[in-house]
Amino acid sequence: MNQLPTAVFLDRDGTIIEDAHYLSRVEQLKILPGAADAIARINAQLIPVIVITNQSGIARGIFTAEEHERVTRKLSELLAEQGAQIDDWYYCPHAPEDGCDCRKPGTLLFREAKKDHPEIDLARALYIGDKLRDIEPGLTLGGTAVLIPSPETPKSEIEAAEARARVAPSLATALDWYLCTN
Repeated sequence: MNQLPTAVFLDRDGTIIEDAHYLSRVEQLKILPGAADAIARINAQLIPVIVITNQSGIARGIFTAEEHERVTRKLSELLAEQGAQIDDWYYCPHAPEDGCDCRKPGTLLFREAKKDHPEIDLARALYIGDKLRDIEPGLTLGGTAVLIPSPETPKSEIEAAEARARVAPSLATALDWYLCTN
């Protein structure tokens, strides 16, 4: 019998919503087909769903932290309308050149989530995203990593994920692999 993950860490852009490149307005939000249903399936298993996202547009002056928070609130509302809930949200506001550990593939935000949610075992969590940097923290922390390629995912990252993790065609398929308890 498989053990259920203690948490599911999801990337936001390209995994839950269409990647709008520096999303700053709620009008740009488009939930990917099946994403809300997939999150609701995780919720039904009473597994925490945590979003960790890089938001370098803040550091670059493209949008503000307040605009990011507004988008997050609206996305939460849209997901709730479809019976899905994100248990917590974490974001890195820095640019890649800032060298912080909160920007994925850094693990700081995942470790902060563990502090805020002590029931999470990072080595028994599931890490899902559309870029290699989204799933590398899972590999670093000993968890299970699944890449869900989007149109923005470079072929080289898909190949690297195939060698080091798993690649799924959709969030629903990835969850089929890990939410079954038989």
